[in-house]
Amino acid sequence: MSFVFDPQPQPSIAVAQSDKRLPVRRIFCVGRNYAAHAREMGKDPDRDPPFFFTKPADAVVDSGETVAYPPDTGNFHFEAELVVVIGLPGRDIPESDALSHVWGYAVGNDLTRRDLQLKAREQGRPWDCGKAFDRSAVIGPVHPVSKVGHPKTGSIRLEVNGQVKQDADLAELIWSVPEIISILSQSMQIQPGDLIMTGTPAGVGALAEGDICRIEIAGLGTIETPIGPRA
Repeated sequence: MSFVFDPQPQPSIAVAQSDKRLPVRRIFCVGRNYAAHAREMGKDPDRDPPFFFTKPADAVVDSGETVAYPPDTGNFHFEAELVVVIGLPGRDIPESDALSHVWGYAVGNDLTRRDLQLKAREQGRPWDCGKAFDRSAVIGPVHPVSKVGHPKTGSIRLEVNGQVKQDADLAELIWSVPEIISILSQSMQIQPGDLIMTGTPAGVGALAEGDICRIEIAGLGTIETPIGPRA
């Protein structure tokens, strides 16, 4: 097959304790999946079906890489998240079978241009400019299920320059991982390499040039992101 110009490189993320990389196909994100975060965003937590937004696969950034303060924003936020990595395809997956489609888990940071997101929300427009910009998905090394199992509880904690900003437990998720996978698979077929960022706890806030953002999830290690000068 020939192309009119060279295809972009395959986006990928690291695998814990391995030289292999995991190819990324799509990135799905669950909105407002911790009750306290929903409240701080001005919404009541509920059990209506969860909603999803996406980031491009090539938004992924490895832990340790510097992320430049992005353009077109004055309110650049961190969001600590548990990331689910899909390893088997499926459609209309029952909750009872959902975890069999998971290859592993990782620590993530859903970087957000909050001012652009909120403006879009107020206007009833998509969140792409606030969520789906370049280098907006920091994803740590993926830990295979065979090594870590399926985390249901455990600390999720974010620090900026050593100061704790988010401190919660995975048990506080409104929608569990099996529920999320099942609901998403009713809308489209999930495939190996799909990532699901499962939502962030309360305490989101702004980052500035020169900050060091560090996230730790129990059993999955830590990721660290220096914030560089404005792009």
